[in-house]
Amino acid sequence: MPRIRSVATSAAGVNRRTVLAAAGAVSLSAGVGYALRPADGQAVTVAGTEETVVASSRKAPAAPLAPYTKGTTLASVAMPRGGSSYRRLGEGPGWKRVVRGDLAAPHSGRESRRTALAAFVQLTDLHLMDSQHPLRWEFLRSADRHTWRQQEALTVHGAISLVERVNALRGAPVTGSPLHFAMTTGDNTDNNAHSELEWYMKVMSGGRITPNTGDRRHYEGVLNSGLKQYWQPDSDLRDSDKLLGFPHLPGFLAAAIREVHSPGLNLPWYSTVGNHDALGMGTYGHGDPYLAEFAVGGKKLMSLPESEAKKVLDAIDNAKDPKGTLLRDILKAHARSMRSVTPDERRAPYTVRDYLKAHLDPAHAGRGPVGHGYSSATLDAGTQYYSFRIADDVIGISIDTTDPGGHYEGSIGTAQLNWLDKTLKDNKGSYAVVFSHHTSKSMTNTRPDPARPGERRHNGAELLSLLGHHANVLAWVNGHLHRNLITPHTMSGGGSFWEITTASHVDHPQLARVIELVDNKDGTLSVFTTLVESAAPHRTDFSDLSQTGLAALYRELSFNARGGKQNLAGSASDRNTELVLKKG
Repeated sequence: MPRIRSVATSAAGVNRRTVLAAAGAVSLSAGVGYALRPADGQAVTVAGTEETVVASSRKAPAAPLAPYTKGTTLASVAMPRGGSSYRRLGEGPGWKRVVRGDLAAPHSGRESRRTALAAFVQLTDLHLMDSQHPLRWEFLRSADRHTWRQQEALTVHGAISLVERVNALRGAPVTGSPLHFAMTTGDNTDNNAHSELEWYMKVMSGGRITPNTGDRRHYEGVLNSGLKQYWQPDSDLRDSDKLLGFPHLPGFLAAAIREVHSPGLNLPWYSTVGNHDALGMGTYGHGDPYLAEFAVGGKKLMSLPESEAKKVLDAIDNAKDPKGTLLRDILKAHARSMRSVTPDERRAPYTVRDYLKAHLDPAHAGRGPVGHGYSSATLDAGTQYYSFRIADDVIGISIDTTDPGGHYEGSIGTAQLNWLDKTLKDNKGSYAVVFSHHTSKSMTNTRPDPARPGERRHNGAELLSLLGHHANVLAWVNGHLHRNLITPHTMSGGGSFWEITTASHVDHPQLARVIELVDNKDGTLSVFTTLVESAAPHRTDFSDLSQTGLAALYRELSFNARGGKQNLAGSASDRNTELVLKKG
């Protein structure tokens, strides 16, 4: 590998060497990339290149770099207090850092030798949710309690608070280096709805958001349905959740749909697509006109007998209904028992083209880069994968592992796999970080892409094998599992790298992850991972229905959500870590 300069000593703007290195190094599937100059916020096209997106860090601090742990889970973590069925949260001790030498032995003295290469933030599985959407399947709760969560009306509030936390970080936790960028690794939205896509873009880039659809004045959904199987926060009805200690909160629903403001990330951000972004409810392929019309219509099914709900869940879990045929038949059969809601065209499903155009919209530029990784070329090609330069000798590669044929598990097509192989070969002189939504073990769905029926789909084992043939791959960063998990890979092709999977921000423990790459100057590299929570207070106040108060409540409700898994935080070795590996 070539000599790599510290991020801390690089110029804050896009310098000539960086642009030229990018121009000669990274190749996108098609078209021109962009470089962002943070000094004036203008995106400039780099002519004559096939890809030159450059992630620009904040200006380096004038003082010497020092570790910055404030606001991270090294300092403190939200922990339960008391022993009742509904448990309140408060501040608890932080999680210690674990050194992992699975791929290389850590050498003593590296702390004083190390040089920072890059630092960035991963956000994943935000699941920004239009909780009143007619196709939201709360009715499956009769068979699985966790198909509906009490916190779902507050996803926007929670995500904004996470943005506020990232903005408050004044440096990387270990090296103190400026943070280069943030990357979202998919399931940015929940139900592939235009309303959710608009909220996502504004959460990330800044703006005012009214997290409400249908009736502009009132909430219309299961939270005020009068049905005892759902929490009824505004009502004194003794529903099944209140019997377990969930609070009675008069005014909650009016507060939940009130306008909020996101400051937007104060550093460049990139976007990776997930199955909930690409498919209806994260599992159904596009094409059924009935479901598309139902999404914007005036009827909503709120309850379903357990036996029928089990059939739908079995079809989802076993990939028996990729087009939603069974769901359509269930909805038609229960038309008379549906509740009336206010129709809203904003709930319509969005396409790949819609998703790309939203990212390219100047109104959503934020701190850049233009397109947030996507470009006019990817728009023309209808592809959702790209590469970009993180630092002088580090590239990032975002791949699309969603399967348009349906089902929530993933795969990758031959054309994209070949592009990935070529991109890594063309950049063998740079370290590489690969981003995707799905994990290696969740890429088991090789159903054909309807738009490319003759193209073969490849599973996670095949993708691992390809990455293993490239010694420059340091890490594969992903989400999807809603759980923290870090897996070492030593491949027969000679490569070794870390697969870093981060928990969601919809299910507890609601985390994001700061990742730092360093050169230990002893023949090894280290990848540091540090988890962060949102900026919301750990302790909630039921009388505080402000934007901040609701973000705190979002976390506490997620902790208490019935049916949720209790192991999503992962083990200590999946949280705050130092992951050592040999230099390629």
